[in-house]
Amino acid sequence: MSIRIIPQEQLEKSDKKTAESIPPLLFPGLKNLYSRRAARLRQLAEKNPLGDYLRFAAVVASAQEIVLYDHPLQMDLHARLVETSALGKPPLDIHTLPRSAHWQRLLQSLIAEMKPEMTGQALASLENLEKASASELETMASALLSHDFAQVSSDKSPFIWAALSLYWAQMAALIPGKARAEYGEQRQFCPVCASVPVASVVHMGAQGGLRYLHCNLCESEWYVVRSKCSNCEQTRDLHYWSLDSEVAAVKAESCGDCGTYLKMLYQEKDPAVEPVADDLASLILDARMEQEGFSRSSLNPFLFPGE
Repeated sequence: MSIRIIPQEQLEKSDKKTAESIPPLLFPGLKNLYSRRAARLRQLAEKNPLGDYLRFAAVVASAQEIVLYDHPLQMDLHARLVETSALGKPPLDIHTLPRSAHWQRLLQSLIAEMKPEMTGQALASLENLEKASASELETMASALLSHDFAQVSSDKSPFIWAALSLYWAQMAALIPGKARAEYGEQRQFCPVCASVPVASVVHMGAQGGLRYLHCNLCESEWYVVRSKCSNCEQTRDLHYWSLDSEVAAVKAESCGDCGTYLKMLYQEKDPAVEPVADDLASLILDARMEQEGFSRSSLNPFLFPGE
């Protein structure tokens, strides 16, 4: 099953009257998203060998929270949604969506917020980005969105991505449509922006027991059944790995068919789990998976390939 986002006025009467038992898509809830992430990062940093880097990521997340409210986005996405829905494409497709200057305003504001908190190489990177031309910033953004990570130095990537992610999340929250599950595959990519997930979350509460993949860019979540690989959608050779115990809140799901793995976070085992924070704090599990011959199918906004 694929997921398609359609304009509200195109919904069939049955769509309006009958709520789906399993919501195929959860648009980002931006209220408290970044403050919760920052708090989780700081909590995980206390007993983690990567504590300094987790605290660095918490500073970035806290800055995103401030800039989100300082620079609200006003944008009418109706025409875009009508066009992409007719083509069966994600409305905020990273490969085709023209970027406005808003994301660079977000970046400059993020830099201003973070500079007092940064030292050493991080501070130098912020100062270099502050001096970069608009065209240079656009070139780096295009490279990251195209997964051409070697074109952008690793010290700048998290800052640029933080601004791009905040921009896409703001747009995703404004989409005037509804998701509908349809026949087809391709659920390994976000139905909102076509990016890849950072991790998957097995929810509790209203969506208890259901697995949603959390987008590393626009912060949306989309439903994928737990019985198939989130990357190649095969079901034959799935295995689950953890470092602590079988009841660990963070596990890795590996697929013998495509040779990839994705983290799974279980809210019922730890309600505080947060996709970006807990994925970043469990890099020792990534090392174990690489030793076993598996590669990541996901992307963490604070850990780009090659770093």
